[in-house]
Amino acid sequence: MTLSVVKRYLIAFDQYKWVGLATLTVSVGVSGVVALQPTPPPIYTAFGKLAYRRPTVIFSSTTTKIQQEGQEITKDMLLDRMVVEAAAKKVNVSAEKLADDVEVKMPSKTSDPSALIQVSYKNTDRQKAEAVTEALMKEMVARSQTINTSRLRETIAQINQRLPKVTEELRETEKKLEAYEKREGTSILAAQSGVLPQAIINTEQQQRQLRLQLGGIEAQINSLQERLGLNVEQAYVAQALSADPIIAQLRVQLFSIESQLKILRSDLQEEHPKIVELLKQKQAFEQQLQQRQSEVLGGNGVAAPLRSADRIRVDSSLDPARQQLAQNLIALKTQRDMAQQQLKGVEKTEEQLRREHAAIPNKQLEQARLAQQVALKKSLYDKMQSALVDAEAAVAETTGSLTIAQLPKTKDHESSKRGLPVMLAVGGFVGLLLGGGLIFLLGMLNGKFYSWEEVRAALVEKEVPILAVLPEVLVFDSYGDEMPLALEPNSPYLEFYERLRTNLRRIGEKPVKVVLLTSAAPLEGKSFSACNLAIASARSGKRTLLIEADLRSASNVESLKIAADPLAALEPLHYYGNMSECVLLVPEVENLYVVPSPGFLRQASAVLESSEMRRLFEDVRNRFDFVVVDSPALSECNDALTLAPYTDGIILVARPGYTLSSMLSEAADQLLESDDEESSKSPRLLGAIINGADIPVKFRNDIDEWEMPVGAIGDGAIEVRSRRLPQQSKPKTSTSLSDRRSQ
Repeated sequence: MTLSVVKRYLIAFDQYKWVGLATLTVSVGVSGVVALQPTPPPIYTAFGKLAYRRPTVIFSSTTTKIQQEGQEITKDMLLDRMVVEAAAKKVNVSAEKLADDVEVKMPSKTSDPSALIQVSYKNTDRQKAEAVTEALMKEMVARSQTINTSRLRETIAQINQRLPKVTEELRETEKKLEAYEKREGTSILAAQSGVLPQAIINTEQQQRQLRLQLGGIEAQINSLQERLGLNVEQAYVAQALSADPIIAQLRVQLFSIESQLKILRSDLQEEHPKIVELLKQKQAFEQQLQQRQSEVLGGNGVAAPLRSADRIRVDSSLDPARQQLAQNLIALKTQRDMAQQQLKGVEKTEEQLRREHAAIPNKQLEQARLAQQVALKKSLYDKMQSALVDAEAAVAETTGSLTIAQLPKTKDHESSKRGLPVMLAVGGFVGLLLGGGLIFLLGMLNGKFYSWEEVRAALVEKEVPILAVLPEVLVFDSYGDEMPLALEPNSPYLEFYERLRTNLRRIGEKPVKVVLLTSAAPLEGKSFSACNLAIASARSGKRTLLIEADLRSASNVESLKIAADPLAALEPLHYYGNMSECVLLVPEVENLYVVPSPGFLRQASAVLESSEMRRLFEDVRNRFDFVVVDSPALSECNDALTLAPYTDGIILVARPGYTLSSMLSEAADQLLESDDEESSKSPRLLGAIINGADIPVKFRNDIDEWEMPVGAIGDGAIEVRSRRLPQQSKPKTSTSLSDRRSQ
């Protein structure tokens, strides 16, 4: 099998052979013109050499650095515009011409002491070549010294420019460190000397002592409360009331009145004036008692609690011994409050000391960070000061990095002229290479597929199922202008279309009944494939209908040995509305019917979208077992997409040598995108068939059995190739169908 690249090149050579021949002719002509040119005058080349200068006495490191950088001088630096213009001015030569004719060859290793830079200049005058080269070399040496000096001055300028900022940053960092040490230095020093940990230990000891003291006070308070039967607040009230002489006097008076009332009530009633008078006195004394209690306990009665007179008399009835115990209880309560307050203060102090102790590492780190910044800034400052002093000292030591090692010398450069036969041979060889490459490039750029393998790879990449690969079809002279169809029952091509039909039956859960064939562009064989697919279906016993839905070109039913209605184009809607008129029986193929195209219609889209066309598809779906619809190419119109809702799916036809990769990709994307839509009317891409493939086809006869690849069929164009057949049945080849019609 021939490689696809070879096929592509052979087809491209057949198409663009005149381009290759023109390229070969031009190449040979140019070589002949070059060979006939007169011999040019001799050219003299002056060669001079520059060496790298290495000073013997160096006191500063900057000088060493400058010299090392000077050894890294490049070719562009040596051929600087200023160097070329200065040399050209000295020798009175054009600077542009000097730049074009001079050549500088740099050494591979500049570190080698023997490394030399070669400077050459070509001119027809020997003395002129030497003078120009010498002037150029001197300017290069001067340029080297200028570069070194400018680098040194640039270094000093950069140091002087950056030094004030570095000095300012150093001073600011030093101030930050000084301020931080003033603020946090005491605590850091206390932690380092052990004072802070000792203070924490002392506070812990104070807390233990205060807790012990509080424990003793709490024990005494509890004991006194048990003995008195009063808590601290009650003891304070009772002691205060019992110690007040006015309350004691009021109690005596109340006691006296109550004694009198007790005596009188035994003889008198409650309404007696004496009893009423004593009751009023008692009430007055009780009010005075409450008022005095408020004054004693609440500071002139402002915040005194409201108590009954009986309760006041009970609370103020402490004897001197119990009053002493109450005073002791109150004193212990005061001591307890003081101890608790001291304990809280010590705990707060301890917490503060511990926080300070915990922050000591961070403070030390911050101090170390600031000190490190100061050290870094100081180091940078010292380095810059040192570099500045070193650079200023290097001013006196800096020299150029180049020196003239060898003065220019000329060498004759004779022009050579090749003979005419040699130049023509070279031109022919170059022409063959250029012509062949140009033909191959044009074949690659035209965007066509030149083998069915390339078409299959493109379809696989687009994830389009390949339903069949159909062979090229051999054309006999007896066909005339008709499309050569596989009408014979024993045609070797029917098995390929039978395989296509069976592949269609296996698609999906429901068998495909109405299929539409289209292509990305014309001349890809969709009409031929549609006819043969219908013939293969009819041969298998299926009642099959072929609908020619291409209303923009003439009908091909003459190839089926029937004639189309010439009046159908006048009233196409009436034509499609009457099935008895538009459906014709093919006489040579049993079970095959065809709806011929009326021919070219100006309103083709309107006819395809009409209700007559819709009813036609609905009727034929019920009356026929299999329907094949032939539609125009997608690049010409959208008729295929208009008819797609009436069908069960679309088959995309491609043909090597005619199908463009861009158009096939665009058509596949368009149909696949429509297939993804969730609409019942969206077209369904069933797959693709590759038409016109150079695959073997088996021919059989009574004498011999043989196989051969055959010619290709397109829409209205038949490509034919001569084949060797057995003498009994060897067909005669013809030109393409389009060529016949033109003849």
